[in-house]
Amino acid sequence: MKKAIVLGATGMVGGCFLTRLIESGWDVLGVSRNTAMGRQIVQRSYRFVGCDILDRQSLQKLFSKEKPDLIVNMAAQAFNGTSWEAEHYTYLVNIEGTHNVLAAAHDSCPEAKLLLACSSAEYGDVKPEDCPLVEDMPLKPITPYGVTKVASECMGYQFFKNYNMPIYLPRMFIHVGTGHPPATAIQNFARQIALIKTKRIKPVMQTGRLDTARDFIDVRDGVDGMLTLLEKGIPGTPVNICTGVAPTIQEVLDMLLDIAGVDVEIQQSKSLLRHSDEPLLLGDNSRLKALGWERKYSLRETLEGVLDDWIRRVEKEPG
Repeated sequence: MKKAIVLGATGMVGGCFLTRLIESGWDVLGVSRNTAMGRQIVQRSYRFVGCDILDRQSLQKLFSKEKPDLIVNMAAQAFNGTSWEAEHYTYLVNIEGTHNVLAAAHDSCPEAKLLLACSSAEYGDVKPEDCPLVEDMPLKPITPYGVTKVASECMGYQFFKNYNMPIYLPRMFIHVGTGHPPATAIQNFARQIALIKTKRIKPVMQTGRLDTARDFIDVRDGVDGMLTLLEKGIPGTPVNICTGVAPTIQEVLDMLLDIAGVDVEIQQSKSLLRHSDEPLLLGDNSRLKALGWERKYSLRETLEGVLDDWIRRVEKEPG
């Protein structure tokens, strides 16, 4: 049985990776820092340990003990917006933490496949006419998060090129699924709508900009895409993990409201506006599709699941 280590196992994408790998017969070890363990909603049916990617010595001991065939690194400060308020922490975790993972793997299990969570935020300063975004275009990040992801991807390529390690570089567009905190537009909208639908707050919603457009992908489709990349892709080559479709935030909000069957008043909140916000982030997924990947979940199906999840969650909150 092949062994896999998933770092950032309590997050949405890491948790989905765990499920898919276990379903495929892998022996999986989930890893997260001790302070994040309580975020895992489902009962664990797999091995789990606490380890922080900022602790290189502990990572090295873990990798040496397990000798994994695959390492999936989803451990990060993963939110673009949060990186403005937690800039130093974002740089620390996403750059130094990624280097620790790469260095520990190089020292302990250099033949293991290693997948790094790269990001569409790396493209940065792009115009609508630049879209759809192809992997070979220049990277011009304009957020702290985007800068850290460019650095992480460059480190991954360096270890691939210098040490011949099988490093895989998926550029993940916005992944959407259940069990996520309200730190992104869709999750924030869904939580507010759930509170309105359950009559816990008045039918007034706070939003940021609604005219921007994003390429959203269901986390299950995204993880399947990354598994396809690991199976059939080329190490050291970035691959967009996206749908090739980019609805506006307004269209997403309208769809959520239609699913919920509620009418609301919309108020723009300054606290939800970012220092920089690309008008359009639309990816070209030709490389991913060439590997045989196909999208399974529509945006509406994804949003239905997210809203149902938030309704269940807010019903458990104190009245």
